[in-house]
Amino acid sequence: MISYLKRLRRYGDFIYDLDPACKSVFEAIFLYPVVRAMVAHRIAHYFYQKDHPLLARWISQRARKRTGIEIHPGASIGENLFIDHGMGVVIGETAQIGNRVHLYHNVTLGGTGNEKEKKRHPTIGDDVLVGTGATILGPVKIGDRCKIGAGALVLSDIPPDHTAVGVPAKIVR
Repeated sequence: MISYLKRLRRYGDFIYDLDPACKSVFEAIFLYPVVRAMVAHRIAHYFYQKDHPLLARWISQRARKRTGIEIHPGASIGENLFIDHGMGVVIGETAQIGNRVHLYHNVTLGGTGNEKEKKRHPTIGDDVLVGTGATILGPVKIGDRCKIGAGALVLSDIPPDHTAVGVPAKIVR
């Protein structure tokens, strides 16, 4: 229990340091929907990995109704994912998200096919920022420290330390 509380406190500290609108760690932990969504995801992911997919989906759908953030319980998410404003974010089943990733509202990490037992969703590296309304589709890889512009449609890999914008997304730096 102590470990869980320390981890929650570290998450609150991360959000407080990242978001200039956040006035306290207490506010981050208890009022930011991303914290509730991530706690629910960690629980749902545990049950998903233990081969209880129905319970996992029930937990994730309840969290979606409460927060507006839809995270499939099969998604693999690193430490300190921050979803700013949260509403409308969708993270698919085979998505993998690294550490300290920052997503804005209406971001989709979606699939392009309906094959089962196959990677269908993006892999996002560490320290990536994804702008409002961006859509990243398919088993593409977004390298560490990338920035994806608002409204971008990413359909191919983006190497580390690059910025991509547009529809379809093109590397600009």
